[in-house]
Amino acid sequence: MTGGPTADGLRVVLAEDGVLLREGLVGLLARFGHRVVAAVGDAEALRTVVGEHRPDLVVTDVRMPPGQSDEGLRAALALRERFPGLPVLVLSQYVQHSYAARLLEAGDGRGVGYLLKDRIGQIEEFVAAVGTVAAGGTVVDPEVVRHLLRRRRSPLERLTPREREVLGLMAQGRSNAAICRELTVSEAAVSKHIGNILMKLDLPPAEETHRRVLAVLEFLRA
Repeated sequence: MTGGPTADGLRVVLAEDGVLLREGLVGLLARFGHRVVAAVGDAEALRTVVGEHRPDLVVTDVRMPPGQSDEGLRAALALRERFPGLPVLVLSQYVQHSYAARLLEAGDGRGVGYLLKDRIGQIEEFVAAVGTVAAGGTVVDPEVVRHLLRRRRSPLERLTPREREVLGLMAQGRSNAAICRELTVSEAAVSKHIGNILMKLDLPPAEETHRRVLAVLEFLRA
């Protein structure tokens, strides 16, 4: 996308409590032909101005005054309920899977976006996301996707609750005998659980590695 204005610019409501970033976003959106009809610094004001202006798109930070927790996100979700189909692009300083999930679950999941603030510096990507969300599409920051995929692909998901329990005790440095006493099961049962754990974590026998240690490392990374 080039830096010239578009013929059909969007009417945008912006909510960001950082003055410098807020003014920077106003200028950036204007550069690409969009018009910020209201720029506010707290969640309550966001709710008010959206009702007044009925914009084409809302862009809001997750963390907003007065609590600096998830006020911006909660305001966005409430606005989606009040105005079904209202496109909302949420900005976040950090990856928060729960925030992304709550946003994507809002309504039918269309016309929503969740981006990290670092993405704003990649201007063409950010402006493309603005257009996609406003048009009813869904945008999730690539870093959030990577985190979610890593979590979903974790081999630990293959383990049964009992196998997770055994692996947790292994991570505490417990011996097989100690695990037997803790879980009140036979040593044969513990050995079977450990064998299943190593198999499900794709840790075949190898002379140069200690599979038990590798299994614990996988547990600690989860």
